[in-house]
Amino acid sequence: MILVLFGPPGAGKGTQAAFLCKELNIPQIATGDIFRKHLKEGTELGKLARSYMNNGQLVPDEVVWDIVETRLAQDDCANGMLLDGFPRTVRQAELMLGWLDGQGRVLNAVLALEVPDEELVLRLSGRRTCRDCQATYHVAHNPPGEDGRCVRCGGEVIQREDDQEDTVRKRLATYHRDTSPVLAFFEERGYAHRIDGTGAIEDVTRRLRDALA
Repeated sequence: MILVLFGPPGAGKGTQAAFLCKELNIPQIATGDIFRKHLKEGTELGKLARSYMNNGQLVPDEVVWDIVETRLAQDDCANGMLLDGFPRTVRQAELMLGWLDGQGRVLNAVLALEVPDEELVLRLSGRRTCRDCQATYHVAHNPPGEDGRCVRCGGEVIQREDDQEDTVRKRLATYHRDTSPVLAFFEERGYAHRIDGTGAIEDVTRRLRDALA
């Protein structure tokens, strides 16, 4: 099964992706990880991408796709995969569908987790992270120890810069701006399913299963 999973920051995308991949026995393909690997290893594609980044330019869609395609062509993707947050542009979506068609394969579904922005702001701005072991807490639902330190290792618990409210709102605005055209592209072709991402984790998982069924 070949799936695309969209979801704004804080929607629980990582949690749900892990459940789906385990249940369907397919790998989770996170494009950020692929990019970092190519950049770190200095591959030809990594060097090409870095040349654009160093000049303050966006990496062209064709280059992004070439990097992602190197991962999709690996053996563990033979029986399917879950693409986490990719494609990010309509052109990338077109390149992906063209590649799948050339491989005689089909995209089964695009799943979009939807959570109101105000709930996402509350989820993310309340998140705290241990500076040492990276354990995560939430001021309302899972607070750190009484002294404000990590229960696991005793480290200092902080609010990351990207979890501050102003930053969260900017991240959400970017997500909506970049994702809306891509989701519309898939909806026009009958691939997309909008999933209510609110409520208990198991309820969201059930909605995703229902959409796939």
